Amino acid sequence: MNHPAPRPSPPAPPSMPVLAYDGDCGFCQTSVDRIRAIAAPTLEAVPWQFLPAESTAPHLERLDREVLLLRGGMVLAGGADAVARYVGASPSRTYRVLAAVVRLPGIRACARVVYRWVSRNRHRLPGGTSACAVPPRGE
Repeated sequence: MNHPAPRPSPPAPPSMPVLAYDGDCGFCQTSVDRIRAIAAPTLEAVPWQFLPAESTAPHLERLDREVLLLRGGMVLAGGADAVARYVGASPSRTYRVLAAVVRLPGIRACARVVYRWVSRNRHRLPGGTSACAVPPRGE
């Protein structure tokens, strides 16, 4: 009896991106919790401290200052761009459109400036504590 040759297994799906944020920062945790509650993104958000060291070690300086959208050990986006992509993964059309608007060139530049200000001042914002303070560059 002639049997057909076995088919190769389909390639494994690439790992889903994950939003890595500072789990030691109350402001960051509160912000992620609010986005989850309102927009319900389909992407996972995980404190970077709980991710495998091999995927976070090359990015520790950035992770102290901004959220990163990671796939494996590769950075797909950071800061305001990562937040926009996270919100854009919402099943709600409203939030997907909002995320697309934030990624428009002029608005993206403003979002990046606002994100950097929030990042530098997150220890002063609601939910923030001294653990939220961003260390000076080079530390």
